[in-house]
Order: sequence, then structure tokens, then C-alpha cells
Amino acid sequence: MFFKRFLPRNDNFFKLFDEHAEYIVKTAKGLSELIDNYADSSTREANIAKINSAEHSADRVTREVNRVLHKTFITPIDREQIHALINTMDDIADSIQDTAEVLMLYDVNKINDDIRRLTELCVRACERVKYAISLLPHTSDGPTAEAILKTCEEIDIIESDSDRIMRSAMSSLFRDYQDVKELIKLKAIYELLETVTDICEDVANIIEGIVLENS
Repeated sequence: MFFKRFLPRNDNFFKLFDEHAEYIVKTAKGLSELIDNYADSSTREANIAKINSAEHSADRVTREVNRVLHKTFITPIDREQIHALINTMDDIADSIQDTAEVLMLYDVNKINDDIRRLTELCVRACERVKYAISLLPHTSDGPTAEAILKTCEEIDIIESDSDRIMRSAMSSLFRDYQDVKELIKLKAIYELLETVTDICEDVANIIEGIVLENS
């Protein structure tokens, strides 16, 4: 262990985390643009393309992290934490892409306020994930560690808000909708959007573990 601290350490992981987090936010904002302009069918394909492009770029970064991890002896944080963090981050981008695809596949014709609110929370959660990730290289600094933990708490609150909105939306759906096909479509969209914030919370939990072990 004494000699280990003098061996070269690969800190490029933090840069790759930052890059991936940027693509996560791009997928989330792409979904928001899709939702905001959903009535304009001429822009849907362009917005879907933006989401797909960002998600594919996130996949590329994930593969690079796993490749570098396999070849690196000394890592800045625990190897299992690196693996868990990048793959869970990638699940966020995947879930956002899934949501956009289901909107198209299910031929959803109208976006309601619940979908808009859930999408807004997805964007907020992704932005907070990006901010927390940007601070990870400085966990040894006390105020920075506190800022990361506070951001993780904010993500937890956003997830709770998303869960509350989804449950309320589901209640209205089963109470008010007579069209079974439309009910099935909206239920799937609500669940996918809530899953995005769920996974953001999973990322926050991993980040909290990293901070507590390294601060």
C-alpha cells in the first residue's frame, strides 16, 4: 500500500464522467423540446434525432470508461464505483431515449400537463446529476463534499416530486379515461418518465457513497 501511492493514477475518468453527464443533459433537453413542440409534427423527427445522437454519444463514453478501467491499475476512486456510476448514468440516457421512442411507437397524439411536469423534473434531475458529477474530483475538500451531498439531496427531492406527480396522474387516468388504448399509452409514458428520475436518484446514491469514502 505504501508503494501504491507513488504509482501513476489515471484521473481521466472524471473528464469522461463530465462528458457523459453533458450528453445526459442533452438527451433530457432534447426530450423537453420534443414535448414542448409535440404539436408540430414537422419537428418531431429532428428532435428524436437529437436525442438519439446524444444517447449514442453517451454510449460511446460508457464504452471508453469501461475500456480504460480494464487497462488501468490505479484508479482515482474504487473500481466498482466507477463501473457502477458510468453504467447507471448510461441508464438515464437510455431511459430518456426509450421515452421518446415510445411516444412515437404508441402514436401519442396529445401531450398533457402531467407529461410536461414529469419531463421538466427529468431535466432538472439530469442537470443536478451533471453538477454533482462536475464536483467529484474535489471530494477531499470539505465544502465541496458538502455541496455534492446537498445536490444529491436535491435529486432525491426531485424524484419524490416525480413519484407524487406520477401517482396523481395515474389516479386521474384510471378515474377519468374511457379510452383503454389511450390509457395504456399514457400509463407507459408516465412510468418511463418517472423511471428517469428514479435512475437519477440511483446515481445520486452512488455519488454519495463515493463522497463519504473519499472526503
